[in-house]
Amino acid sequence: MTREQRHRCMSRIRGRDTKPELVVRRWLWRRGYRYRLYVKALPGRPDIVMRKWRTAIFVNGCFWHGHDCNKRLPETNAQFWQDKITHNRERDSRNQKLLQAAGWNVIVIWECQLTPKRRMATLHELDLELSRIVLARNGASPKPYPDADIEWRAAAESATNYRRKPASGANQDENEQK
Repeated sequence: MTREQRHRCMSRIRGRDTKPELVVRRWLWRRGYRYRLYVKALPGRPDIVMRKWRTAIFVNGCFWHGHDCNKRLPETNAQFWQDKITHNRERDSRNQKLLQAAGWNVIVIWECQLTPKRRMATLHELDLELSRIVLARNGASPKPYPDADIEWRAAAESATNYRRKPASGANQDENEQK
């Protein structure tokens, strides 16, 4: 590629609402997890923030954040790209340490983990990690039965938030007993 072609190609890459992010966000939403996007007040401006569980989720592109699966750099201006990716990795590490020091749980999901072959396994692992966080924040042991090989899933919100409203009329006494 010429410099102009490379510049045009790289300048069109988005940093928000990427396909991997949308996959994770849609999956979380369908499971009942609620979140905020790109919270400026937190270090690193996480892609997904679950304040209730004090959890920040980063969905990183393998090239831009220097994941081990991506060893290939552009041939033109290779030193620039090496420096940029090294800087991005250092910044990511610094931001994650700041979040953890402030009491936040940090989860990083890599783009390569969301390929069609690995997607469901990755999302299942995310679900398990969020369940552990929910249980820990509610004061429960992450493994209620240590000898059992059963994987536990916690609800996104406690059931007390979903009490029925009493119906008006004759059935009101029956609904109050429930």
